[in-house]
This record gives sequence, structure tokens and C-alpha cells, in this order.
Amino acid sequence: MTARVFGYAIVSRDGMIADASGRMTDVLIIEADQEFYHASLARTRLIVHGRNSAEPGAETAARPRLIATTRIATLAPGPNPHAWLWNPNGVSFADALRRLAIDDGVVAVVGGTDVFELFLGIGYDRFFLSRSERGDLPGGRPVFRGVPARTPEEVLLAAGMQCQREDRLAPDLTLSHWERVAPR
Repeated sequence: MTARVFGYAIVSRDGMIADASGRMTDVLIIEADQEFYHASLARTRLIVHGRNSAEPGAETAARPRLIATTRIATLAPGPNPHAWLWNPNGVSFADALRRLAIDDGVVAVVGGTDVFELFLGIGYDRFFLSRSERGDLPGGRPVFRGVPARTPEEVLLAAGMQCQREDRLAPDLTLSHWERVAPR
């Protein structure tokens, strides 16, 4: 069995994952999404994110993670015993997984923009896109490059993904389940 790559993002109406200063605002913090997100991360083998992305909570330090950064050459120990720093320009994702002995289970990709974009090329098996209807974040940080000129959904379609279903988790929140239809 091989590890499966799942992406998790919540976006504003205009496709942003944070405001212009990089902060998540009340537009993006919705209890139903937080419950889905944390329950999903609890079932993963590894979490991948950029050095500016953060996951709040006491359990954060105990979760195995790969932090994408260009500040190192390849792969190096991270800020705690469960974290590794990874330069995707210095070592492939597949090699990083081999070095970390991750050969099955779910790898959760949780942001930011550059990491979400990187994995469009590596290949997501699934992507869970939560969309807040609370408002726009003009000048914010997009989930993928090219947003808002293209919607996040258009980017996922172009990457060989297809929306399998959409759930309404709250009056102002939908969750769309995307799966790869083209081979990786």
C-alpha cells in the first residue's frame, strides 16, 4: 500500500485561505469546519505544511509533520521530535516519505499557498475544499496561485480532480469532496 495525499483547505468566497496579513479571520473560522478538520487530522500519518502555516492546539507538537521550507538543503530535524524540515527542491516527496518510513496511510496537506500549489504537481488523491459564505478577503492569500482569476474549483478540475459530492456543514459553509480521476 502507498500513502495517499489528501488536501484540506477552507476558503473565503473569493478563494482566500488568509487575509492580506496572513491571518485567518472570522470569515474562515467556522466551528463545523474546525470539527471536520481536526477529526480528519487525527486520522493521518503525517501533516505537510509550509513554515508559516500553523495548527493551533495542544496536540500539535505530537503530530508527525513535514514542514516545507527552502532554508535547508534537503531534509533535517524540525522544531520538535515529531517534525521534519523538508526542502522539496532538494529531495522529492517520495524520497522524504521513504526516509520517514511513511509507506501507507493518509498524508494531510494543510497549506499555505505554495504547498497547496506544489501538491497539484505531486498529485492529490483527495482534496477537501470548505467554502465559507461569510465574505471575501480582498488582497488575501489564495489557496492556489491564479486564484481569484480562476476559482479553486477550476484549478482542481485542471489538475485532474473531480467533485464527488458537496455537503452543507453549516448555513454559511459547504464542503466539497474532490477525488483524482486522472492517474498520478
